[in-house]
Amino acid sequence: MDKHFAIAITRECGAGGSTVGRMLAEDFGIHLYDRKLLQLASEDSGINEKVFAQADENTRKSALYMVSRSIWDGKLIPPESGDFLSDKNLFNYQAKILRGLLDTESFVCIGRAADFILKDKPNVISVFLDAPYEWRIEREMKRQGIDRSHAIQYIDRFDKYRGSYYVYHTGLKWRDLTNYTMCINTAQVGMEGSAALIEETIRLKCGITPENIYLTENS
Repeated sequence: MDKHFAIAITRECGAGGSTVGRMLAEDFGIHLYDRKLLQLASEDSGINEKVFAQADENTRKSALYMVSRSIWDGKLIPPESGDFLSDKNLFNYQAKILRGLLDTESFVCIGRAADFILKDKPNVISVFLDAPYEWRIEREMKRQGIDRSHAIQYIDRFDKYRGSYYVYHTGLKWRDLTNYTMCINTAQVGMEGSAALIEETIRLKCGITPENIYLTENS
């Protein structure tokens, strides 16, 4: 059995995906990848990190992005091509980094369609975190210190973006729970409970716990 594992977290806005991800990374003593993935992809490709970040921002505003597809196939576009800086190739480099990382370490990844990129790899737990809409609104109001209308705008904007990003790069529906190993309602079990459920799933599937991970990965 492969000694490294990955936890790929997909989440509704306000459901606490980043919080649960940080808990898991801390409990296992492994890296958490989200925005940091852009830095690694930049170093690998030679493309300025700002280009990756700007592509993220542009896709949030693009209507075309929401109706088109560029499904990941694992192929990199060479530097001499006019499409070297395309959204497709920027995503391809992020995917390359994620797949390479799993050969050398265990990690948690938030978003980035990591469940799809790593679906053929062993020891990958893909998780969809959701919660009732009203609960997420209340959580964002408290977390950000904003009023209800701004919390609604924030949640709706990011849910729409994440769903569009996912279908654009995978061709699959973001909220289709058959895409994932497990789905957890964070409002019902809480952040610590969600992390505990994921850790138990890793123990059952991979035989790895926070207590034995050092021995597993260094054996």
